[in-house]
Order: sequence, then C-alpha cells, then structure tokens
Amino acid sequence: MSKLRILYVASEINPFLKTTDVADFVRKLPQVMQERGMEIRILVPRFGLINERKNRLHEVVRLSGINISVGDEEKPLIIKVASIPNAKLQVYFIDNEDYFQRKYVFHDKENRFYDDNDERAIFFCKGALETVKKLGWSPDIVHCNDWMTALIPLYLKTTYKNDPMFKDSKSVFTVYNNAFDHQFKSEELIEKAKMLDVDNEMLSELKTGDYEGFIRVGCAYADAVVRAEDEVSESLNAILNDIPDHKLGINEDEDFADRYFNLYTQLVG
Repeated sequence: MSKLRILYVASEINPFLKTTDVADFVRKLPQVMQERGMEIRILVPRFGLINERKNRLHEVVRLSGINISVGDEEKPLIIKVASIPNAKLQVYFIDNEDYFQRKYVFHDKENRFYDDNDERAIFFCKGALETVKKLGWSPDIVHCNDWMTALIPLYLKTTYKNDPMFKDSKSVFTVYNNAFDHQFKSEELIEKAKMLDVDNEMLSELKTGDYEGFIRVGCAYADAVVRAEDEVSESLNAILNDIPDHKLGINEDEDFADRYFNLYTQLVG
C-alpha cells in the first residue's frame, strides 16, 4: 500500500502555541504517524501570540493570494510555513490581518470572547481546504481537532465531494472538553458558514449558535469521531452518546500509536 496521507487541522500546536490539550495532541500524533511511514501535513491559524521571527515563519507566496468568502465579505488568505524543531514536520499557518493579528487567541485582555470567533473559524475551515488544493496534495484522511475545525467534515461531504483533491478523503473529528459560553447570532452564523452545495438544513445544528452546535455538525458529517478525554461535560456526553457505534472508531485497549494507525487504515480500506 502506498503511504497514507494525513492532514491534521487544529487551532494550535506545540511549540508554536499552547492554550489547551489540543496543542500537545497535535504535536505528538503526527510525528508518531510519520514514524509509521505516513505522509503528514499540519494546518493551524497564525494567532498573534505566535512570534514569527522566533519561530521562523515565512510566507509561501505561491499559496497566498486566494480570497475566502465569509458571508458577503471576501477576505484575503495568507499562508505561512515553519518547521517543528527536532522533527521533520512542516506546519502551515492560515493568516489574515482582520482575524488573526491580535495579541490574544479567543478572548480579549478583559477575557471577553471575541464576537467574530465564528467568522474566524469559518475562514479557517474554508482556508484550510483551499490551501490543500493549492498545495496539490490529496489527503486520504483529514483529522480535525476541536470546535474550530468542525465545519470541515461538512464541506468535504458537500462542496468538495467531487473535487479531485478530496473525492476519496475521509474525515476524523476529535472532540475536546473546551466548551465556551458565548452564543453567536444563529441566522448570521448559518449565512456565513454556507458554501456551494451547503443549504440551511445541513447547517441546522448551528441554530443554537453555541459550542455544542459546532460539535454536533462535526460529529454528524465526520466519518469517525474520537473522544479526546474520558471525562467530558454532560452536554458533550449527550452528543457523543447519540453517535452511531460504527463512527466511534477507537479501540481504547490498544496503545496510542496503534489506535490511530488502525483507525486510519480501516477508514481508507
């Protein structure tokens, strides 16, 4: 079998940024899979806390220059790249002046949740898939992590289902215990999230305008769903308990590397 190609999409990765357990998971798993012979790409947002000079980020001009629509607006997509020290892994950073060049991640200095975090997530999800198209690299598995990546499984099943880059791609969605209390305006959120072949019904889970709405969308459209932690909130537990058994594809008795290696190969097989 030829090398499996795995795309990891997440809100953060060590050592560039760590605010939650997502950063450690997305640092560890890609390297383990690379050591198993898989071909890896990693995509994260270029949040303002990431020091470009210290981390040696540089713009990839051939990938930049696309405009991404978020509702009625078109926002320019800038792609940067850096290598993880002591690992043969490259990380691609999705950047945009309006959305990511701030000194904080999801909350301002008064700890208020940014009102446009929904737009930032939508821009990131759409931008990640367009970046992969520009790379000309067709992933077998797209492994999405946490709420910020939740729309990608939906877009893969709709807008990109016949795209040569993604027509055979399977998606994995890992759910973390990183809930937020903010509620977005649901009608505006649904309009912003739309893409070609995506209608209101497909986005109906977002009517709640909250964290759980994003998680439900990710779980509904992913080919496999993974629970990152054993202990999760009651509301998350309720969502996860509704998922068909065949989509909860991790064998907890296997070690870390075997779990994901077997999950990926089963999905592709």
